Amino acid sequence: MNDQNRFDPGSIGTFRVVDRRFDASSRTLSLGYALDDAVSFTETITFETPPDDGGSADGAGFDRALLHLHMAAGTSYYKAAAPPVILLEHDGLTAAEQRFHHALYDQGLREFALANGLPVPRAVEIEQCSTPVEPPRPTGLCRPGGLLVPIGGGKDSMVLIEAVRDLAPTLFAVNPHPLVLELARQTGLELIVVRRRLSPELAALNRAGALNGHVPITAIVSLIAVVGSFLYGYDTIAMAVERSASEETVVVGGVPVNHQYSKSLEFEQLLQSLIAGAIDPGLSYGSALRPYSELAIARAFAGLTGYHATFCSCNTVFRQTAGAGDGWCGNCPKCRFVALMLAPYLSPEAVTAIIGRDLFADPLQVPGFAALMSDRDKPFECVGERRESAAAMRVLSGLPRWRETVVVSSLGRTATDMVSEREVTALLTPDSALAFSDPEVASAVDRLLTAIP
Repeated sequence: MNDQNRFDPGSIGTFRVVDRRFDASSRTLSLGYALDDAVSFTETITFETPPDDGGSADGAGFDRALLHLHMAAGTSYYKAAAPPVILLEHDGLTAAEQRFHHALYDQGLREFALANGLPVPRAVEIEQCSTPVEPPRPTGLCRPGGLLVPIGGGKDSMVLIEAVRDLAPTLFAVNPHPLVLELARQTGLELIVVRRRLSPELAALNRAGALNGHVPITAIVSLIAVVGSFLYGYDTIAMAVERSASEETVVVGGVPVNHQYSKSLEFEQLLQSLIAGAIDPGLSYGSALRPYSELAIARAFAGLTGYHATFCSCNTVFRQTAGAGDGWCGNCPKCRFVALMLAPYLSPEAVTAIIGRDLFADPLQVPGFAALMSDRDKPFECVGERRESAAAMRVLSGLPRWRETVVVSSLGRTATDMVSEREVTALLTPDSALAFSDPEVASAVDRLLTAIP
């Protein structure tokens, strides 16, 4: 491509949140955006699964849910140029709503900023054409009710699904990979499928020199689920996010940068406040696994052997160019972290069967495992706390079947120096202060995750 056709991100002054339209007959939401007057985008989100009677796509709460999804999904297009101004053209946001979206476009995009040499925190200003007024306070819909659990293909969502199985949850997935569809089939539970189609202009712009990087995808999926609550009538959204998602990945100039910001407790609380104050106070949202560490969740998953051959957390499976038969790559932070979390509860043979190769016998894997425990080199991936990784490594160093492996013998002493036996016990102990708001859900989770011999 010649220079005349190159895109210059620095030439853009404003990211415009333009318009949106919901077609009730096809259950398709169209979202319009633009970078100045230079490039326009249209994204579509289709709620593919037909709803039963009982849902409602009317009212101020539904309209407000669409607005907030419109803003959140815009991060995918804003990042092409990351201009200093976001202009909301046809709506007004309250001060609280502005704070929510400023957090998404700042903290949710700090990893992206760091990767592209941009400063953190993000100096972004949200402007609006409409006068900001208090939206009509939602009174809460009369819903049929029900529990929704988003399924992502990893161990955490499978643990939550099994914990609340007796509560007859409905599963939920956006652009589900064949692996996710197979896992959902294995559960025997109903699955709601949503299709999110990014604007094709974004891929063309990326090829022409646009900025690119990580976006707060869990925020987008969560708000799609919030919109879906009006169509399908469920009143509880239980995410499968553990407490370690709140740990920063790196600190830059005193500013925390968290790959998992939209999975963090801080974001969860912001979204809970947004839902209660502007969308529907009768809708519950949060993570039912928040009281637990990754290590505790892995201990529960180790017993769910029926899913061991199907689940996958490796990102190579979920990239847009992945094939239906792709699986664990065996050479990335996610592969190492999942192997490390499961190893204290499974044999070397069982872990090797899951990942597809023996990571612990490979000396080339030692630096990657060390990075999971590092203050400087923690990878920008959905991995747990540094001390969780150290705790697992410490446990392995005391197990005869693991301690002589290359990885454990190389890193066991470091891990033992990092965490004590008491800290290992603390990591396996739930934090009751973080319990899910619905006591029935919270109790079901506790029963599964604490009933471990």
